[in-house]
Formats: sequence, structure tokens, C-alpha cells
Amino acid sequence: MSLDDLAARARSLVTGRERVLLGITGGPGAGKSTLAEHLVRALRQTPPAGHSAEWVAHVPMDGFHLADAELDRLGLRGRKGAPDTFDAAGYAALLRRLREDEDDVIYAPAFERDLEQPIAGSVPVPRAARLVITEGNYLLLDQGDWVRVRPCLHEVWYCALDHAERVRRLISRHTSFGKEHDAAVRWVLGTDQRNAALIAGTRKHADLVVPDHVLRSIGEPGQGAGAPAD
Repeated sequence: MSLDDLAARARSLVTGRERVLLGITGGPGAGKSTLAEHLVRALRQTPPAGHSAEWVAHVPMDGFHLADAELDRLGLRGRKGAPDTFDAAGYAALLRRLREDEDDVIYAPAFERDLEQPIAGSVPVPRAARLVITEGNYLLLDQGDWVRVRPCLHEVWYCALDHAERVRRLISRHTSFGKEHDAAVRWVLGTDQRNAALIAGTRKHADLVVPDHVLRSIGEPGQGAGAPAD
């Protein structure tokens, strides 16, 4: 399996006029965002006949983080990133709207890592988008409002990056955004690892498992032009 193979599979999902939603999931730091961005760039370079580069779009789940003020009100700030610290119902509603494909443009929120806050109306999805790639931790979770997500998606792929490499990348990410090293290690081995264990239990429900060697081949978050933090 290679990135080219994955791009070909993603392209093959679009068989007619229906808009297709592809989900990419996996634990924190597994490379979801990086894979999604690589796929989008590859697919935009060679749009199908009759389509522009806008035929594929990227909509991250992370825009549905609850704001810190709301997490403080709920007493959940110390668990930020856990399933109940997102607006899962809102995310599912957006996916349903994207799949219904009735609007000229649909705006999705993004997550600004410099601020560690969601920003509304940041990601436009034009009517021309026939393939929408969405990625996030809990796409296959069968708890609470997350159960509404999977029925909206045509396929879901699971990123299976090696555990030690995933932890290393997470610590690097947290320190790059301002955490002291020891605090980053505590967060990664505590909150992030609890979430990762929960997500690992959803792997068996994925349509495809993206192996470690493919995820390493596309580099780490922040490497290469436009590579995002995952």
C-alpha cells in the first residue's frame, strides 16, 4: 500500500453525481490531518474530467471542539480532547448537510492551534466538491451522539501509526505549541493516552487500515509544504 494507492481508492469512491464523504480516524498524533492534506493535494492536481480542483475538500472534526470557556463551565478543561469535549451532534449535523448536498456553499469551523480554539465559518465547501475528506478521533465511536457520525460517511480509514512514534510526535507537538516538556509528557501519557486507548477499540470497524509505513512515508506534521498538525 502507498499514498498513490490511497489516492486511487479515494478517487474511486466518486462514481456519479452524488457527493461522497471519506472519513480518516485514529488516535491523537496518528497522522490523520497530514494524510488528509496529502490526499487533497494529490487529488486536486488531477481532477476528474469536467471538474475543477475544487472537486475535493477537507473538513476537520477538530473545529467542533468546545471552546475553553464552555469547558471551564462544564468542569472539563482538564479532559480537553475527550469525546465529551466536542459538539458531536453538531459535527454529525454538518456531515449530514454535506451529504445532502443542497447548498451552494457550506461553511465548517476550523481549529486554530495557536489559539487552541475553534473558529466558526473558516472552511468553505463549495458545491463543486464531490469528495469531502473529514478526519478526527471519534468517527467510529459508538457512544452518545458520536453514533450519528458513521452513517454519514461512505468509508472510514484508520491510521495505525506505531505507538512509540505517535507518542513522540504528540510530545513534540505539545511542546511546539508552548507546553513545557514535562507537562507535555504528562498530558500525552495521561489524557491523550486514555483517548487513544478508546479510539483503538474502534479500529475493527474501519473499512481500511492505513499502515505505519505509509504514514511515516508522508512525514511528520509540520514537514513539507502546508503539512498540518494532526
